[in-house]
Amino acid sequence: MSRKAPVPECSDSDKKKLVEIANSRKEEVRIVERAKILLFVIDGFLIKDIAAKCNVRPNTVIALRKRFEMHGLQAIYDKPRSGKPAKYGENFRNKVLKLLEKEPPNGCSTWDGLLIANELNSSPDAVWRVLKKEGICLHRQRSWCVSTDPEFAVKAADIVGLYLNPPEKAIVLSIDEKPSMQALERQTGYVLTDNGKIVRGMKSTYKRHGTLNLFAALEIATGAINTKATQYKKRVDFIEFMDDLVKEISPDKELHVILDNYCIHKKNHEWLSNHKNVHFHYTPTSASWLNQVEIWFGIMSRKVLRGGSFKSTSDLQAAIEKFVAAYNQNAKPFLWRKREVKGTQLRNTIVNLCN
Repeated sequence: MSRKAPVPECSDSDKKKLVEIANSRKEEVRIVERAKILLFVIDGFLIKDIAAKCNVRPNTVIALRKRFEMHGLQAIYDKPRSGKPAKYGENFRNKVLKLLEKEPPNGCSTWDGLLIANELNSSPDAVWRVLKKEGICLHRQRSWCVSTDPEFAVKAADIVGLYLNPPEKAIVLSIDEKPSMQALERQTGYVLTDNGKIVRGMKSTYKRHGTLNLFAALEIATGAINTKATQYKKRVDFIEFMDDLVKEISPDKELHVILDNYCIHKKNHEWLSNHKNVHFHYTPTSASWLNQVEIWFGIMSRKVLRGGSFKSTSDLQAAIEKFVAAYNQNAKPFLWRKREVKGTQLRNTIVNLCN
């Protein structure tokens, strides 16, 4: 005859807690299962019936009941375990960081996970875990351009001021040109690789059909872009582009233009004297990154030029014009988030950055 499990003492608060755990959808499955077993034990069910209801062995029920009698609610939780000793611990992490300070072997310019693993006679996966935990990206790079302009602070403040606090009832334009865009014709499509992945493919050989220069003006307030394609990037082409822009602006409205220090942007005193409402603002030397239109050029290059195939410069120009028209339908101003980067931020030792 099956034995009836002795009913252990259980307070109302403990039983209420067991009911909450047994009905929980967030607790671990094993914890919920143990809470249900104990509730059956407290309600006086037979050990055999409890085992059948919970799909466990009778010995499991007996052992859990004894633990509950000794430790109360803590019986449903596992005791802390030491676990398997770590093979790659703090010492291994320090070895990886210290190795990164040394010159890579075999004429390599930089370390990678496999090189580090071979040097330390360890698992590549262990190396990558350390790098991931420390936030070290060996193949990502960050470059910077440090301006040596003695008036950098004044000029930069002028440009950033136009972005963050533009003059009232005035238009602020960011203007530059992208020269020598090649109209390349080559076969493109999709290919199936050996590992079963489908990737974008393009033929290595191509035909050149000339180059094109593109002037672009970004309206800071709206993000709208205005462009003009030309064969050259001479001063006369720049002035013609400015004439086109000025035609669309009322003479009593001020126009502030942000430009870099390229030669065609300067020495336009005669043109400026005839357009009193236009003011040129030049970025500091070696600081073209202060010009927001460079951001748009990057977007256009990725969307139109990279991987494109054009049979003529006319095809290239038509593609750019289509892109500009579509871009302006949903144009938004850029959020200015540039920060100053100094050469002193460069560290030859990675340990100083990780500790």
